[in-house]
Amino acid sequence: MSSNSFFSRALVALVYLLLPVVAAAQQPWFFVVMSDPQFGMYAKDQNFKQETANFEFAIANVNRLHPKFVVICGDLVNKAGNADEIAEYKRVLKQLDPTIPVYSVAGNHDVGNEPTPASIEAFRKNIGRDYYTFSTDEMLGIVLNSNLIRSPEHVTEAAKAQEDWLKSTLAEAKTNGRQQVVVFQHIPFFIKDPNEADEYFNIPQATRRRYLDLLEQSGVHYIFAGHYHRNAGGTDGSLTEVVTGAVGMPLGGALSGFRGVTVRGTKLDPTWFCLGGIPNVIDPEHPPSTPCPQ
Repeated sequence: MSSNSFFSRALVALVYLLLPVVAAAQQPWFFVVMSDPQFGMYAKDQNFKQETANFEFAIANVNRLHPKFVVICGDLVNKAGNADEIAEYKRVLKQLDPTIPVYSVAGNHDVGNEPTPASIEAFRKNIGRDYYTFSTDEMLGIVLNSNLIRSPEHVTEAAKAQEDWLKSTLAEAKTNGRQQVVVFQHIPFFIKDPNEADEYFNIPQATRRRYLDLLEQSGVHYIFAGHYHRNAGGTDGSLTEVVTGAVGMPLGGALSGFRGVTVRGTKLDPTWFCLGGIPNVIDPEHPPSTPCPQ
């Protein structure tokens, strides 16, 4: 047998071995985004009975639907540092199927509207890291502490450390080019329009523009946020920001719920499910519509 014939057969065999791996990597899949369970909000920190009911119901349904992972986009509790609210959030979260990874995000109610070194350290002790990455075969998730972006006055060193880390993380991801980068945070850069005026629910324009430019130039196409307690979002160039309503107490006539996000290659298709409209199954090949108002 000639060496050319041998190598040809070996190459064909290798292709057949790799085809199932490539096909599996290209199969659509989905993840879940929740936001603002905010234990204590309904009853103004007197109790968290309604938040417990909502979150337990959402977790039970997520266990049944079984996404690849879950991200909870901040405001885990209503009163920063409240031991009872934190304990209840963690207790209910333990009901999540342990085979489903879950990633918690720092919200302004978790570290304060004006975070301090002490409030950030308390979050890290009670919940975990406030900015970090997680990874699947197809995606690199970047979790940011948006409070450091919006209100860095008392935490300038921590804010700079996060921004430097973000720049180096984005640069490395762009160089590697192996995974789509998706950003998760609590406070959205904007609610509907990247040029909208500054307000409580968004990040100030000067800072907003700097970060949006950084993310777009780094090849990021999707940001997921919460904070608004209703659904919103918009686009800025090639960047899409998806603002997810509360699994806890909604505002502005909205309903409580969570979002399923179907992934097809580099395209993300988010769908909102109110707690009364969760589907029996999410088939990534045929994502369900929702009977819930958006």
